Amino acid sequence: MSPVAAVLQPVASFSRGFAYVFRAPHFLLKHPRLLRFVAIPFSINLVVFSLAVYFGLDLFTLLLDQYLPQGDAWYLAVLYYLAWVVAGLLTTVVVFFGFTVVGNLLASPFNELLSERIELLVKGVGDAGPFTLTGFVAESGRAMLIELKKQLFFIVGMFLLLLLNLMPGFGPLVYAVLAPLFTLFFLVIEYLSFVLMRKQVSFRQQRQYVFSRPLLMAGFGCAVFCLLAIPLLQFFCIPLAVSGATLLWCDFPHLEKD
Repeated sequence: MSPVAAVLQPVASFSRGFAYVFRAPHFLLKHPRLLRFVAIPFSINLVVFSLAVYFGLDLFTLLLDQYLPQGDAWYLAVLYYLAWVVAGLLTTVVVFFGFTVVGNLLASPFNELLSERIELLVKGVGDAGPFTLTGFVAESGRAMLIELKKQLFFIVGMFLLLLLNLMPGFGPLVYAVLAPLFTLFFLVIEYLSFVLMRKQVSFRQQRQYVFSRPLLMAGFGCAVFCLLAIPLLQFFCIPLAVSGATLLWCDFPHLEKD
């Protein structure tokens, strides 16, 4: 392999993984019947988080009026707007992590159906049977339980990393490296698992699948992270990530190296 190819191959692999999330809108619009699996959880999450942000900011306004000194001094005005900047940043962080946990939990039954239908359309075969209400209810409970386990894994992992950050000396440096990597790993596992769990792939095998193509998976995880970090686009992230992960698996269904 030439030196140029050796440099371009990792870049191409990362870029391809990054692009899967952004291929999803075209695929969904090309198959409009899939949009029903997007519209319902999107509406639920939009209502839940809109109410949470509205009442949270309303409560913050009351706290400012109650505890912030009142007056016409310039420094009080600066303090007031600084408090709102901090509130905005905190809201962004809370929505990011809250949407990752609550949004995925509420949408998990629909995500599984969406992933099944995409695989059926792409490969012509899949695990999807005819839709029935009783089957959907039964699968919903299973999907939400699996999703809850994944979210607990993420919360416990971040908590342990936070404890590491509190260690003097090398702790903050190690945290600064491991926390983003762990977040990317979780985002990849989170959305690929809607395919891999249907294939009866164990968590150990899921890890092997992810690490067999680290640059491809890192690109995909970075794309999901970017969507989650942008206000308003967060509400579109879940169906796009599920769709992108399913398309990725359809192209790379086996454990192989980049």
